[in-house]
Parts: sequence; C-alpha cells; structure tokens
Amino acid sequence: MILAGTSRIAVLCHEKAGGGRSLEMAAALETILHQKKIGHTVFINDWPDHLIGFTDVFISGGDGSLNFFINKYPACQIPLALFRGGSGNDFHWLLYGQTGLEAQVEQVIQATPKPLDAGECNGRLFINGFGAGFEGEVARALVHKKKRPGKSSYLLTILRNIFSYRSQDYIISTESETFTGKRLLVDISNGRRAGGGFHVAPTARADDGKLDLVLAAALPPLKRLYYLPRIEKGKHLHLPVIVHRVCLQVSIRSTRIFPFHMDGEYGEANALDIRILPGRFLFRF
Repeated sequence: MILAGTSRIAVLCHEKAGGGRSLEMAAALETILHQKKIGHTVFINDWPDHLIGFTDVFISGGDGSLNFFINKYPACQIPLALFRGGSGNDFHWLLYGQTGLEAQVEQVIQATPKPLDAGECNGRLFINGFGAGFEGEVARALVHKKKRPGKSSYLLTILRNIFSYRSQDYIISTESETFTGKRLLVDISNGRRAGGGFHVAPTARADDGKLDLVLAAALPPLKRLYYLPRIEKGKHLHLPVIVHRVCLQVSIRSTRIFPFHMDGEYGEANALDIRILPGRFLFRF
C-alpha cells in the first residue's frame, strides 16, 4: 500500500510521448498526489541516474516509455505503475483495462506489488512484445511519425503496406523446435496485445515465465487482408497458416537484414537471440 507521509513517488514522463499525452497525464497525476498528500517528484525528459530514496515509480506513457524505463533501470526492484499516456498503451491495457485515471490511482495505491516477466533480445529488454517481418516493417514506417491514440495509426500503416510487403526467409528455433522458410509475421509476446489493439497473442500471460511465439505463413496480399480482422480480434491461433508455441527462448536468423520492433521501438538485424526473464519487475495493479 502507498501511504501519505511515508511514500515518495517518482513520476516519470517524456513530453513528446503519445503526442503530448504523457505530459498531460503526468500533470493530472501530480494534482491527484498533491490532493492525497503523497510525496512525489515529477521528472520530465531528464530522468534521474538512479531511483534511490523513492518507494514507487509512476510512468506516464505507453509501451515505448516503459521500454525506455526498463532499459535505463534494468535492475529496478521498486514497484512500478504505468499510466495511459502513450499511443498504443497495450501493456497498460493488460494491467488496468479501461480503468479511468482516478480509479487507477486508487487501485495502485491499494495494490500489493506483483512480479511480472520481461524478455531479453541481444542484451536489450522488452516487456510487452517483439515483432519481426511485417510488424517490423510497420514499425519502420512509423519512425518519426506522430501517432494517433489507439490503433488508428497502426491500422493505416498496415493498410498502406500490406499489399507491397515481401515476406522474408527465416530460421526460427525454440528450445525444442526449428521452423524454416518465409514468414509474414514473427511475433514473440509477453503481453497479449500490440499495435494499440491487435490481439496477436491472445493467450499469453506476463507472469507465467514463458514467451508466446506466433508465426504467420507468407500469405499472398489478398489473404493477408482476409486474415487481418481475425488477428486483430485474437481469433487466429487455430488457423492452418499460424504456428503458436509457448517457449523459454527463441533464436531468429536470416541471410538478409530484417526489420523488427521491441515494444514498438524499431531496430534491424539478421541474428537475434531472445529469452524470458521470469518475474523481472514489480508492478502494482
């Protein structure tokens, strides 16, 4: 429980996250914490080098802000709470659903911290998910673009690129199986949702010590469009064009550089090694 007079919260945000929504959310949080007489310090852009002296961290932002946090403070064991100040807010949805701000603050204040998993990819951490192939291409198209809230920016970018994208060859190995050939999607999830509302891994859990691997076959353009609504709604895992596995680690290899994202943050590689980090961070939810 977070208590007035004894707790000290670091409120962290980036002013450009979520097109400015992060800054607005941080200001609203500051007002509520003042009213509740809970000690806090707000950091905008210039986050502290360490969090010594703070009892909790409130992050105002989306998956990208949370990704920045876990890579800046990879050993953090202070309880965290995430407030909806980003564009997609997929990990926020996993923890808090559609809860409003004041109700979420009350929920967080009363909650006992619980450990949640994270993933590691070539030395960097992610917490919601990783995507290569077409997901990576969408992330590349959104670099330096202002994103609308929800999934509208992602959906528009998907529709602009879905017909022209050329699937790539991969060698994808878990601890027990290897898959080769062209893939449209290579998704490795800790959370259940990505892209502001696409339920790519609808059965994933962030506290089971495992990752969900979802592969989509190299579909022709019209079939991509046909299957897109099923993937959006999470009704695709049984389809013959989908491979779904629950695993501890995944390696991805390709003869060509491929685009990928981690929690929406863009990157490129031709060899990646990914593993689960069970119970890595504490969250109040």
